[in-house]
Amino acid sequence: MALPDFWGRQDAQKVSSELAVMEDKLSGWESLESEFGELEVLAEILSDERDEDLEREFFARCKDIEDAVDRRSMELLLDGQYDRSNAIVTVHAGSGGLDSQDWAEILYRMYLRWCEKEGYKTKVLDYQRDEEGGIKTVTFTVDGPFAYGYLQSEVGVHRLVRISPFDTAKRRHTSFASVDVVPDLPEDAEIEIRTEDLRIDTFRSSGAGGQHVNMTDSAVRITHLPTGIVVSCQNERSQHMNKAVAIHVLKGKLYELSVIARQDELNSLHDKKEISWGSQIRSYVLHPYTLVKDHRTGVETGNSSSVLDGDLERFLLAYLRWKKR
Repeated sequence: MALPDFWGRQDAQKVSSELAVMEDKLSGWESLESEFGELEVLAEILSDERDEDLEREFFARCKDIEDAVDRRSMELLLDGQYDRSNAIVTVHAGSGGLDSQDWAEILYRMYLRWCEKEGYKTKVLDYQRDEEGGIKTVTFTVDGPFAYGYLQSEVGVHRLVRISPFDTAKRRHTSFASVDVVPDLPEDAEIEIRTEDLRIDTFRSSGAGGQHVNMTDSAVRITHLPTGIVVSCQNERSQHMNKAVAIHVLKGKLYELSVIARQDELNSLHDKKEISWGSQIRSYVLHPYTLVKDHRTGVETGNSSSVLDGDLERFLLAYLRWKKR
């Protein structure tokens, strides 16, 4: 980068970005090393004398450094081409009627809470609510470092067991929803999309509301005929903008399929199973006991309310470790 002609090179921006990533990683580990040294000094002091205030500080800082090491460990596992990218997330209601539509909305809220805790920004691209309750499908972007790398663990079918709020007899119901996550690709990503392979339909926006939803046929639905992939966007200001965003989302989904073709990891990267019994990656049980269990990694917790409030860290890290085995 110190060379006089460096910034005139075509790959200058890419090299600069890669350097920034490596500097951030190095700085993070150096900070942890410094903190660990200070904790060693505190431990020596506490071994010689009893100080309740110092003990509280010591254990609080130990918990902080443990969390920081977990986070840095996760980043070491994120070495895929687009793991640092923003993400595009879609939640679909599965079999189960109103219960599954309500479950899809709960999952959507869970991811929004996780994004809020992690400092990620979100933006709704497509939101199809059912008149009777819940949502049929929602697509939204998650902007921030490693968003795709973390959220790729959520791809698949999620199963909920609870007393149905829609059943007057208060019986237990099982509901399903699927989650799809693709990277938000850069504009120069080499994903070929032929015009003749697309069917483009327009319809009236019916999203969650807001200033961008209007009463004209500005919403766009694009079907990629060779693969059957369907993407929609309705929250931009014009049909042209909705089409551009939908094409961008389609690129991400086609990239995902190309990864599957190269690596033959259909089940772990893009689960095409039916959204119903026997195909779930994770179960959330709220009755007769509380349990959230990931069926791939075996990780589980009885604190289901915390998970549904966005506490996903243990599941994300366990998946990344499981994937690297």
